[in-house]
Amino acid sequence: MIMIQRGECTMAEVKKVRCLFGTDGVRDVANRGDMTPEMALRLGRSYVLYLTERGIPRPRIALGRDTRRSGEMLEAALAAGMTSAGADVLLLGVIPTPGVSYAVKALEASGGSVISASHNPAEYNGIKFLDGKGCKLSDETEATIEEYMGDNLTDDWRPTGASVGVFQHAFDAAEEYGRWVASLWGSEHAFFHTGVVDCAHGAAVQVARSVFRALGDGWIFIGDEPDGLNINEGVGVMKMGHLGAAVRARHAPLGIAYDGDADRTLLCDGKGRTINGDIMLWIIAKWLRSLGELGGGVVATVMSNMALEDHLKKEGVPLYRCPVGDRYVVETMTDRGAKLGGEQSGHVIASSFVNTGDGLCTSLLFLKACLVLGEEIDTLVDRFDPYPQLLRNVDVAKGTVIDGAFMEDLVTRGEKLLAGAGRVLIRPSGTEPLLRVLVEAKDQVVMENVSQVLVNAVQERYR
Repeated sequence: MIMIQRGECTMAEVKKVRCLFGTDGVRDVANRGDMTPEMALRLGRSYVLYLTERGIPRPRIALGRDTRRSGEMLEAALAAGMTSAGADVLLLGVIPTPGVSYAVKALEASGGSVISASHNPAEYNGIKFLDGKGCKLSDETEATIEEYMGDNLTDDWRPTGASVGVFQHAFDAAEEYGRWVASLWGSEHAFFHTGVVDCAHGAAVQVARSVFRALGDGWIFIGDEPDGLNINEGVGVMKMGHLGAAVRARHAPLGIAYDGDADRTLLCDGKGRTINGDIMLWIIAKWLRSLGELGGGVVATVMSNMALEDHLKKEGVPLYRCPVGDRYVVETMTDRGAKLGGEQSGHVIASSFVNTGDGLCTSLLFLKACLVLGEEIDTLVDRFDPYPQLLRNVDVAKGTVIDGAFMEDLVTRGEKLLAGAGRVLIRPSGTEPLLRVLVEAKDQVVMENVSQVLVNAVQERYR
């Protein structure tokens, strides 16, 4: 199996074109490369011009950001570009990415934009756009916006006088979003009154405090002191060992972690063991199926463990796979009529509640499913019993063009070595100059040996 995605333009396509958008918007070191104020301004103008030419003469755009120091700089530039193209900008301030999606719908905006680099270190930042339903844009739409970047019309489109856009502050949108998330629990169930919540020093801090304090008074918060430079630093979903240690030290029954923009969540049990997206999909699917709300099945990416298929099969639930990226999860959910989908990394979409990855929503739905089904959280990791899986990131030079035929041959070679008792996936990263080599097999020794063979081959070809 091989997945080469459009966002890997410099690595996976031979076309001599500039490709800004990756699997989750435009992302780079802030104030360098593709994430300068000048680029943000032009992106804002291009997005508004795209909307204007499609029948929205004065768009209203909801704009949020995370806690990075560079966020205000890029917010000013992006908003200036949007207003200069004739859009009114609704400034939401610091708010999770799914909070922007919520605000687009609640405020009846024409679209949305988020300034965040998600799980990346503080020196990075990014810009992603949402449509009028609060959903991430398709590859085709992003490609069209990118074309506007080099179009003379983008420079010539200069509204004047009353046609220039204005700024409107809507900082209470984060509070309203928090109240909505808390309402998902309902009043018919007693909530878990204690646990540890890791906010990654990111956009979830204020909202998570309001949500969990509304539902119980024993919650402990860590990673909740953002200073603009510490987002994701040793905390959050990328550093689950930190949360696990905090849970064990406090003898808490569970822990919940978010990433910088809170569109992802991972949990850990009372023993500090990680409960990943596959386990959450398994349990939430069982709950939604019991309610008759699962639809046509569950969608997972090519990264999800084969054990998820086994568990869902026992429940009579089909699993459909798609490329990595929550936008592809949503597209496949729509195609298959599924109401639940997600990624092993913690992006989960339950479409009866949200239309984008929402860490806060997912964590509450998972806990509610455990309570209703009587699932013992401390036994889930053991009962899921995943196939051994090894993911290794192999550095390649930025700008390297990856030979698709070579990758296909490498996958075939790996699958022959596994002899039908596992699978291989090799794909370019959506955000970094890396090739990701995944090997999954029932036998761990075989898995490790095959992984090393494949990594050696990649390094020899692209060192």
